[in-house]
Amino acid sequence: MAEEVKKVEAEKAVEEEDPKKEIPEEKADAPAPDEKALVVSENLALAEVERGKKESFIKAWEDSEKAKAENKAEKKLAQIASWENSKRAAKEAELRKIEEKLEKKKAEYGELMKNKVALIHKQAEEKRAIIEAQRGEEVLKAEETAGKYRATGIIPKKLLGCF
Repeated sequence: MAEEVKKVEAEKAVEEEDPKKEIPEEKADAPAPDEKALVVSENLALAEVERGKKESFIKAWEDSEKAKAENKAEKKLAQIASWENSKRAAKEAELRKIEEKLEKKKAEYGELMKNKVALIHKQAEEKRAIIEAQRGEEVLKAEETAGKYRATGIIPKKLLGCF
């Protein structure tokens, strides 16, 4: 605010001492033209210094605001990266847990299937053994019956159905 007042005063001084304006010759207290030009150039130099000072303050403020904005954005980006990493780690841990459960179930089902296959194999072996025993009995029975027919000389009534 004080700088604005000084600037306004400096501008008024420059306007008052503008060399383009005609100075009435009746004024006896008027400074000499060289002195007047010196005052005007001093006022212009002072105004230029003030303008440079203001510009440097504005530039410093602008740089400060830009730095604040950059820092704020970097902080938020870091927070987002941290959030993303924690969420990703949680989901990866959950995935590993699910994979472990699935591997465990797979192993259990694999064992169950192996047991079922072994049971089926055992049942098949039992059935094969029964069929082999029945075949042995039937062959033995056929041999015994054939022996009886040979001993008695009787021809069997049923011929294997081929004739």
